Amino acid sequence: MKRREFITLLSGAAAAWPLAAQAQSSHVRPLIGLLSPLSAAAASRNVVALRSALRDLGYVEGRNMTLTLRYGNGAPESMLPLARELVALNPDVIVAGATSGALAAYTVTRTIPIVMILPEDPVAAGYAQSTARPGGNVTGTWNLVDDALMGKGLDFFKLAVPSLARVGALFNPDDPTDGVQIPRLPAAARAIGVTIEFIEVRNLSNLDAVTTRVMGANVQGVFVGIAPFWRTDITAMMARLKLPAMFSWREFTDAGGLMSYGSKPP
Repeated sequence: MKRREFITLLSGAAAAWPLAAQAQSSHVRPLIGLLSPLSAAAASRNVVALRSALRDLGYVEGRNMTLTLRYGNGAPESMLPLARELVALNPDVIVAGATSGALAAYTVTRTIPIVMILPEDPVAAGYAQSTARPGGNVTGTWNLVDDALMGKGLDFFKLAVPSLARVGALFNPDDPTDGVQIPRLPAAARAIGVTIEFIEVRNLSNLDAVTTRVMGANVQGVFVGIAPFWRTDITAMMARLKLPAMFSWREFTDAGGLMSYGSKPP
């Protein structure tokens, strides 16, 4: 999604802000809550872009707008309590990145406008009645749409590494965003003639254990899921193992990874 499209969605949500809510807090209104699954460092580029785009529309933080940030630091289980913190502040709108953030925000409130950035169809996920008229308190966009983008990522991976026959899929089973992507991988892999070996990683606190799993999978390359893994740790591990890797986000290639098929996470 392009920055201007996102800000248009955010502006649309702002049009529904109740006047009563704008008078209930000492914050400069409107109060915009941002719920990101990433760390503050990993999300910094996105936050800078959001602030810049809001300024382009005349919203200056501290003067006629307040931006309140919450970061999940790569831990899906933290998103629900963070969403509760934001809702307790009575924001005028919540911007929720990734499935974990969207699910948490939608679980906590059905009245505060939510702008979601999702990898899956929001209608199929139950967040909206239709794409034309979402209904309820949700609007936004989704960035995978179907299997085409993920399949194209695997296709590019195969072109870059012609000997690729067995791919390890590194994913977090506890992250709902990975839960959307991972079931689609086998069909996409079959279409280009490779097989998938799933490698579960719930956290990276023990990189030696993760390294052992990857080595034991006997793969020629690794496909890293959408979950917000720590990019420097993953890219460094792949370099040590001398394994090519396809990443979901550009931040991984910025940190030294081989290639990515996405742009940047929310």
